[in-house]
Amino acid sequence: MVNPKMPTEPMDPPYAGKTGVAGRIGAELWDHLWPWSRTGFQRQRAIQAAGLALGLAASVVWVLAAMGRLEAGAIIGWWFGWSVFEVVVRLGAKPYVKEGPWWGAAYRSATLMDMICYVSFKNLLIGAVLFLSLKSLGLVSV
Repeated sequence: MVNPKMPTEPMDPPYAGKTGVAGRIGAELWDHLWPWSRTGFQRQRAIQAAGLALGLAASVVWVLAAMGRLEAGAIIGWWFGWSVFEVVVRLGAKPYVKEGPWWGAAYRSATLMDMICYVSFKNLLIGAVLFLSLKSLGLVSV
């Protein structure tokens, strides 16, 4: 376990050497939207496989929501459950967070609290965009 009072060491994600704006933006999007990695699968096969299954289930829930078959509470509950599990998946597959401003390229290894904050905020933004989109289309009732 990492001591929360001790700074964590710098770390580079696999795409750190990408050059060009388009390549870097694409890699950043992939990194934020896809929590799995090859090294994560090699270290934690059961957790990563369960994560894939839960990710598929969460996607099905959003499709059902888009079809108007789920209420807002069910969507929020599924998204919260996915977020909790994503913390575990990311700690095993992509155990790093960005250090400094969002446009920077400095990364460091993540503590548990770093990952909880990162996943919570990221999924709050993604969930809000999806939820408001479905609501504006009249597919979700509150």
